[in-house]
Amino acid sequence: MSDKNDGLDALARLQLALVRTEQVMAASGERVVLVLEGRDSAGKDGVIKRITEHLSVRATRVVALPKPSDRERTQWFFQRYAAHLPAAGELVIFNRSWYNRAGVEVVMGFSTPAEQAEFLRDAPDFERMLVESGIKLVKIWLDISKHEQKDRLAARRKDPLKALKVSDMDAVAQAKWDDYSAARNIMLARTHTPLAPWYCVRADHKKAARLAIMRHILQQVAPPEVAHDVELPDPDLLFPFTMDAIHDGRLAE
Repeated sequence: MSDKNDGLDALARLQLALVRTEQVMAASGERVVLVLEGRDSAGKDGVIKRITEHLSVRATRVVALPKPSDRERTQWFFQRYAAHLPAAGELVIFNRSWYNRAGVEVVMGFSTPAEQAEFLRDAPDFERMLVESGIKLVKIWLDISKHEQKDRLAARRKDPLKALKVSDMDAVAQAKWDDYSAARNIMLARTHTPLAPWYCVRADHKKAARLAIMRHILQQVAPPEVAHDVELPDPDLLFPFTMDAIHDGRLAE
């Protein structure tokens, strides 16, 4: 039975599958971490809203950390993120994560080249420890075109309901597009590993991207009896990262 039949639309069926998955997690003690990364306005908030809409507020946490305090700047870099990792039966979604160091911090100079190099060296080991501890780690990069980002940022500025989404970073997102592309390429290439692979989604079309991401998450973490009824995401829309994707048009240049 596919996720587009049975009288419910695809989104509702996928949300139901997520609810069933979280019920199994509560009984089994499964721990899941979802890392969502992407350019400004790539659609992370919209995806998270659909994922969490019907999930338990006690077992589901969305982590979107502000810039570090003076004290946190003196800590081991991964320490502030480790504090938010899931306990038994929990799903934690990082809306931006430790990968800030490989993205915005590189482009905006918020950390030193030495700190950035150290991060690229250490991130795979940090994630290996998470996976070997029993955490299921899912990493997704939301990719959009330069034109689509321009339109979304303009729409955001005009909509008073999106006023809280407007940030100083919006002003440089387009101007530093090429710098962000270069940082993305290095980040994906250096931190894509067999234990913690990156999956990329072409997110210019929000609804299609959301459904593809939810299908992928369920294929990765749902119990077999739930995952069996979920269609695979369109491979032209969501795909595992490879170096070829940087040059063959699948990732926006």
